[in-house]
Amino acid sequence: MIKRLLLLAADSKRLEKIVSTNKRTKRLVQRFVAGTTLESAVRATKRMNERNIDVSFDLLGETVERLEEADAALEGYLDAVRAIAEHCPGNTLSVKLTQLGIGLDPEACAKHLDVLAEAAGDAGVVLEIDMEHSSVGRDTLDAYRRVLADYPATRVAIQAMIRRTPHDLESFDDPKPRIRLVKGAFLEDPGVALKHHPDVTEQYLYLSEWALANLPDPAFGTHDDRCIDFVKKTAVRLGVDRKDYEFQMLYGVRRDVQQKLADEGYRIRVYLPYGTDWYAYLMRRMAEKPSNLILVIRSLFAG
Repeated sequence: MIKRLLLLAADSKRLEKIVSTNKRTKRLVQRFVAGTTLESAVRATKRMNERNIDVSFDLLGETVERLEEADAALEGYLDAVRAIAEHCPGNTLSVKLTQLGIGLDPEACAKHLDVLAEAAGDAGVVLEIDMEHSSVGRDTLDAYRRVLADYPATRVAIQAMIRRTPHDLESFDDPKPRIRLVKGAFLEDPGVALKHHPDVTEQYLYLSEWALANLPDPAFGTHDDRCIDFVKKTAVRLGVDRKDYEFQMLYGVRRDVQQKLADEGYRIRVYLPYGTDWYAYLMRRMAEKPSNLILVIRSLFAG
């Protein structure tokens, strides 16, 4: 129930205004968001890299209502590509296709993605395409397939909670996809997605083993100790070196575990959000782990 309410809150403009204008939320935002500017993201990335933790830049913002907004988002992504190449090479850029207009015009979005993929390829920056609500899931995979042939290093997020995910993964021929496996953080219909947390976890474990056995360089987006331990042990059993896969976590979440993995020689990448449109992102993080709601309450009511 709490998770559903938080996901509904993520789409509430009224609640967004209340939370966004509350000065006491500043500490909370600073924990989970690297800053409001690209420059602040670069500074945070350099600090992470010094601790042997890689970063995937995440320009905050989701669905656009006009294609002009998608054009502006493309420029923001291109700025990020240039900044990564110049100041912190080796880090990646996460891309939300709803920002590039996939919900308005999938073909226009695909053209935007083509421009971004070419610029990133020329700069030596790898793109990581986010998977969002299932309403744009099919178009997201179609856009990903479009760039995969020319840019095989491109990674796409795959949600374990979506029922058709195993079929989607098996539908790829060559090149095989590089994926970031996550549990999923969107409000979905029961016919589309698994709704019970234990079922989602079991699907995640199954897909983790399948990815290690069948896909190149999989990434595992999880903060769940059970999932982390399962990936480690399964990789050993399958003979997959720890340098041939990576863990991904969110900026500000389980920082001790992030560092421990890095110190143990595992590849670890942090999804690093920046920008002013932080509200929906923050609500989804609360929904993924409702215990984080305590931080919100403290931020709102602490003296």
